[in-house]
Amino acid sequence: MATVDGRKIFRSDVDKYYDNYQASSTQQAPSGEQATALRLQILNQMIEDEILMRRAEKLGLLATDEEVDRKFNEYKAPFTQEEFDQRLKDKKITLADFKRDIRRSITRDKVLNKEVSSKINVTDQDITEYYNAHKGDFNLIEPQYHLALITVTTAPNPQVQNQNDKAQNEADARKKIQMIANRLDSGDDFATLAMKYSENPETSGNGGDLGTFPESGLKGINDLATREAIAKLKPGQYSPIVSVIDPASRRAMEFRIVKLVSKEPAGQRDLSDPRVQQAIRSQLHDRREQLLKEAYYEVLRDSAKVENYYAQKVLDSNGVQK
Repeated sequence: MATVDGRKIFRSDVDKYYDNYQASSTQQAPSGEQATALRLQILNQMIEDEILMRRAEKLGLLATDEEVDRKFNEYKAPFTQEEFDQRLKDKKITLADFKRDIRRSITRDKVLNKEVSSKINVTDQDITEYYNAHKGDFNLIEPQYHLALITVTTAPNPQVQNQNDKAQNEADARKKIQMIANRLDSGDDFATLAMKYSENPETSGNGGDLGTFPESGLKGINDLATREAIAKLKPGQYSPIVSVIDPASRRAMEFRIVKLVSKEPAGQRDLSDPRVQQAIRSQLHDRREQLLKEAYYEVLRDSAKVENYYAQKVLDSNGVQK
């Protein structure tokens, strides 16, 4: 379907990623022009990856087998062999495909870190100028709550992918949340326990972190018991076990432990505040990194010999392409 400096990209490889996308998507399978557009998008990403791999070869930054195996073991650790094999089957990829993607991902990160990220320098003057231009953004009109959450549901959630058994019923859930509470009381780290045991698919992967909410935003938490538990916490404290009740059946749907990571009072934040400086530094760094990565890809592409046969066929056929 395309070549990059003579390296061929075959239709079978594009189709594999196309099938993988469909297997992972909850939306209706694309057809007609949508299917063609998706294949073009996948092919373009594969072309960019191939260009970057060629650059990595020149820089001596190709991922090593040791790096690939280490990352592979991290991915595989939460699953039994049977569960892992089933995930590969569901995604319609082989073990070799999976490891190849890991190798490309590690290689991509190494190249971009050396060629782009490591060269970004956000100066103190940059931070001062940004603060002076956006001073109002650092004037909090109400207190801010940084929250984290551990959840155990009374019914299995197929989206949860942590390494520990999911509660199968209310009795299991009560035992599991009590075990977690006991370990917290014994001094175990909240984030580590959340990653291991929490059954909230949106937060378990990042240690249960819910992010920061303005005080008025707490009203958006639909469970009164949870809101009341948060109101009693001081920064660094976690709540007792909170039962979330189904209003229809009056039975417990899930159990929660909420942590107030920090609470920021309302008012103007000064530039001297290290948190303000770090927030600005991170934002400026991320913005520059995104811009420079886009420019870097364009420069690399200009220096490569790319022939996109599939795109030409789509053009020649007036968009009617399979």
